[in-house]
Amino acid sequence: MRLLDWLTGTKRPLSEISPQSVEVVRAALLGVNGPDRPFVVRDGRPENVDLVAEWKIADANWYGYFGNAATVGRTLMRLDASRHQVRSADQEWSVTWMRGTPQLTLALRCARGQINKKSYNATFARDGQGKLAEESRRTFSAGELKSPLQEAVTGAGWTWRGLVMGKL
Repeated sequence: MRLLDWLTGTKRPLSEISPQSVEVVRAALLGVNGPDRPFVVRDGRPENVDLVAEWKIADANWYGYFGNAATVGRTLMRLDASRHQVRSADQEWSVTWMRGTPQLTLALRCARGQINKKSYNATFARDGQGKLAEESRRTFSAGELKSPLQEAVTGAGWTWRGLVMGKL
């Protein structure tokens, strides 16, 4: 690990793994998709990048997973075959819940770079004996989206480079 890798979220492959082709890396990233995942990896041409990973917050099957989240992020990715790396930058979006349905708008405060948020929500109520008891607990972390992406990239022998500043 290099000096600033921890700050940028850069992950490097094991030295014994040979770098695969850009097609293999793209397929590995798209292969992270699944109906049991709370996010989707899709083509990023509308955003002028190679791929985008974003939470399925607008999917009715996942409303309960996100609770009443106020912000949600997405990860933009560009595949650099010459350097065998995937460069990534995060964006943060505001979420407004209207009648139980999320509406996404770009956050007024701009967040770009590496966003590593974690949140914890719990609901408490009095039990039959009048004591306060936890009814439900929910944790949410940006790592739930990024870790599988990073593993797909480093497993193909490429470096995941998180950008804090600069061009993607």
